Amino acid sequence: MNICTKCGATPVIISRKASGQMLCKECFIQSITDKVMKGIRRNKLIEKGDKVAVALSGGKDSVIVLDILNSLYKRNVIDLIAIIIDEGIEGYREHGIQIAVKNAQRMGIKHRVASIKDYFGKTLDEIMADDRREHGACTYCGVFRRWIINKIAREEGATKIATGHNLDDETQAILMNYLEGNIDNLTRIGAKSEPKSDKFTVKIKPLREIPEKEVGLYAVASELDVHFDECPYSQESFRGEVGRFIKELSVNHPTIMYSTLKGFDKIKPALKKEFAEKKVGIGTCIKCGEPASHEMCRACLFSKKIHQKE
Repeated sequence: MNICTKCGATPVIISRKASGQMLCKECFIQSITDKVMKGIRRNKLIEKGDKVAVALSGGKDSVIVLDILNSLYKRNVIDLIAIIIDEGIEGYREHGIQIAVKNAQRMGIKHRVASIKDYFGKTLDEIMADDRREHGACTYCGVFRRWIINKIAREEGATKIATGHNLDDETQAILMNYLEGNIDNLTRIGAKSEPKSDKFTVKIKPLREIPEKEVGLYAVASELDVHFDECPYSQESFRGEVGRFIKELSVNHPTIMYSTLKGFDKIKPALKKEFAEKKVGIGTCIKCGEPASHEMCRACLFSKKIHQKE
């Protein structure tokens, strides 16, 4: 019978191929919490007195970020607020929003719900139903979500925005941007963002070193109420294709995501040094007043195009 390699208890709920470690439920939950907190300290993601806005979708990643950071909130180390975005995806988003609100209320954390339609006039479903659209769902969603979350975080006086990006997400971003030759995006990938404008709130990724499957197991082991359904648009994206490729590699190479992340972190300073001078300065969008590299920010450009010829 397998026993926990840390405390000797049974049953074991996980066997980590990368390390050979086997853990019972209690030791597994503690190992995730310890690893996240260690990463927060090592990368200086959070300081005492910070007000952290958690981008809360109701999915396993963001709920776990809220759950772990709640321990700092309860000890008065930080203040917390949850920002919940309704993208407008029928038959999918409603349940996630309900779960997100329920978790924030259970923890006694202030939350705000905002919709893409309220800010930009159309739901994601309505945007995707238009044959004249120029981009995929993930592109529109990402641009609009980031714009709304950053705006609300600033309105609420947040000093950090915490997202639920896990190890799988981060390795996908590294690989897809490399394959697309997007060096500028590569220089921005990391545990903590380095905003080029004081109107951008610093973004942090507490789960950056935690594999997606362990995030899911943590949610189940901790009996957290989370939204496990996958976004109906996710399979259409290039990120989805890259994610499936990495998962296939991981079957026979269980350390591949860890080595990809560590290797990238080692070369990132050289990338930043080489390409720093080529970065475009940040100005102000003439329409919304948010930060923009050109006359208009991407959110306003997208909004303008999706409303043309109506």
